[in-house]
Amino acid sequence: MTILPPAPGEPRRPDGPRDSGDAWVIAPTGERYWGRYGAAGLLAVDPERGVLLQHRVSWSHFGGTWALPGGARHEGESALDGALRESQEEAGVPDGAVVPRLESVLDLGYWSYATVVADVRTPFDPVISDPESVALEWVPLDAVDALPLHPGFAASWPSLRALLEVRPALVIDAANVVGSVPDGWWNDSAGAAERLYGRILGALDDRGFGFVPEAAQPVWGGTDAHVRWYPETVLVVEGQARAIAEERADAADETSLRIVAASGSGDDAIVREARALVERERDVVVVTSDRELAARVVDAGAQALPAGWLLAQLGD
Repeated sequence: MTILPPAPGEPRRPDGPRDSGDAWVIAPTGERYWGRYGAAGLLAVDPERGVLLQHRVSWSHFGGTWALPGGARHEGESALDGALRESQEEAGVPDGAVVPRLESVLDLGYWSYATVVADVRTPFDPVISDPESVALEWVPLDAVDALPLHPGFAASWPSLRALLEVRPALVIDAANVVGSVPDGWWNDSAGAAERLYGRILGALDDRGFGFVPEAAQPVWGGTDAHVRWYPETVLVVEGQARAIAEERADAADETSLRIVAASGSGDDAIVREARALVERERDVVVVTSDRELAARVVDAGAQALPAGWLLAQLGD
């Protein structure tokens, strides 16, 4: 692998000095890839208008093709942050206008590209704000294949489109997850649940969760990408931990994480939440190591993953 800076006329930050990530990576086989630390792009999905695509200026890499707003990541920058920053710089995507759904990463070892798929929460009109775009347009899903696409986007589009049909949701048995680690939680179950809430929220804000929803399994055979999800998430608490649900009641409007306080049996509340999400056509995964509860949620149409899976996702 070789690192080369951009040549005159090639991409660079439009608003100041070149970032250290603005460089070409030369593969052992000679291909060039933009971004010393990898690259990221945003696939914004509007339920009425389709997906936001960028018509690339002729002098750019694969100029004249259509692709995603995106570009080189900064050193230490997450794929999510990189995709959102680049889409703001190139397409004027407003803060808070989109909610991430999934992140699909093609990792070649020496270079990676992350596609962040995000749902439009607040409709907006894109704005050409740098010289790399001829046009920015909302393109209906059925019309994407008719465009001259960037080769990388063309290769990934079939699996990305299939994944747009998958809407996963997590229901987490807080008491079971907290109780699986002997760290003294019994002295302060509410505090332990609060810490779990914070760690889950941090994952949803940064890197998502890696799992394979049942509805997505047929897609996995046709892609080399690694997929992580930012799912609608429900944390079910019971006993003394129910206090945090009231404290965090307003946060659900700003995040993908909702807390449900079980008024009676925590297991019954989890089954109800799972069943309600299944009825909304979500691909539901319940996190619990309780075998009896796991059997009940499977009967309700959900998957079950053990508490250890979640803890590993959170870094334990």
